[in-house]
Amino acid sequence: MTVLSMLFVGFFLAEPAISYGQVDTGDFTIRQTITGESSFTVPPVDVTMTGSINGLTGGTANGATQFVVLSNNASGYYVEIDFFDNGSPEAMSGDVSGSPAIRDFDGDVAGEPARGFTASTAAQFGYTVTSSSTTDTDSSFFHPAGAGTCGTAGTTQVDGCWKAPATTGFRIVDTAQAALTGATSSVQFRIVVPSAPLPVLTAETYTATATLSLFVK
Repeated sequence: MTVLSMLFVGFFLAEPAISYGQVDTGDFTIRQTITGESSFTVPPVDVTMTGSINGLTGGTANGATQFVVLSNNASGYYVEIDFFDNGSPEAMSGDVSGSPAIRDFDGDVAGEPARGFTASTAAQFGYTVTSSSTTDTDSSFFHPAGAGTCGTAGTTQVDGCWKAPATTGFRIVDTAQAALTGATSSVQFRIVVPSAPLPVLTAETYTATATLSLFVK
């Protein structure tokens, strides 16, 4: 009888360990989506051209604005510029008269930038682009150090390839890399007025309005 009692006690002591010895398992995941962030950390500012231009004897004026892009997009980004349609065929117009006497740069080659500022009997307004990292500038503004056309192998150079403003976006920056610490580019503008320009310039201030747009790839 004593032996039988001990066996029952032993069974009840061992049974919990036998019943719960196998533990089930369950897998699960923890997810967090990181969104892309691309922005102008330093947006372009208004430009006041530097250089005195007389309406009859002419002259040259230059100006520039800088912008800085911050982007964590590993595939890169691009920037386009377009000019406001002010009701005339030219980007610049007289603030008072609406005169379109300052014509858009007429040296474009099939809508692409051209080397140098082509001479004309009319006043002209154009722009070019440079970047702190040369390869950020769109290849249409590239040209060899010596003679050569724009859009060919080479490096961007100030006063190299000039473009006419347009109401449709034109790509000025194009890179396949992120800009984690910020990438700086500059848009330079130039107005060239020949002696005795035609059409005649009205003595007033002329203004053009441009927009920069940032896109991720």
